[in-house]
Amino acid sequence: MTPPIAVIHLDESCLGNGKAGATPGGAGGIIEVRHGAAIERRDFWLGVPDTTNNRMALAGAIALLRILAAKEHRFRLLAISDSQYLVKGIREWLPGWVAKGWRRQAGPIENLELWQELHAALKLHDASWAWVRGHQGHAKNEFANDLAVRAATEQTTSAGAEPSTFAEWLAAERKKKRYLDYDADAAFTVLEGRLASGALIPLALKE
Repeated sequence: MTPPIAVIHLDESCLGNGKAGATPGGAGGIIEVRHGAAIERRDFWLGVPDTTNNRMALAGAIALLRILAAKEHRFRLLAISDSQYLVKGIREWLPGWVAKGWRRQAGPIENLELWQELHAALKLHDASWAWVRGHQGHAKNEFANDLAVRAATEQTTSAGAEPSTFAEWLAAERKKKRYLDYDADAAFTVLEGRLASGALIPLALKE
């Protein structure tokens, strides 16, 4: 059976990242899956009272993989994030760390326990990971950022994947004259096609 295809846009936030005192963080994402002719969108988010941007990027990826696994499917998925730490870590650093028994020449691996959790969660799906530059007008990345900032600010966590508010968010943005020519379904279809064809997904993705 061909695994279902999902495209996910992720982002993370840490309020006061690097400053003294507690720095609340959040992560969020929009999950897109085709059902027949329709595209279903779901959102997820999580808040943590004291963290860092890098830890939230890892936590968001782990949450995503586990949420999809709860659907009792092994997905072929593309996760898109503006965190180079996450994407380069998965694609370039993680295989070497695992091969060397979770060691590296430069010293201890930062956030080791989260990397180990992520490594285990990656086995649940056939996942590709790509990076986009943040705050460059990528609508779904900006929406995921808003989810992450809200989760950090309000310290809330979704109950799994909840019905998406992306359509309402996009309508509000268009009233501000943003994303007027953006076709969310067409953007998904292009990425879906690349996954279905087995095309190589570059590390840096231009949407």
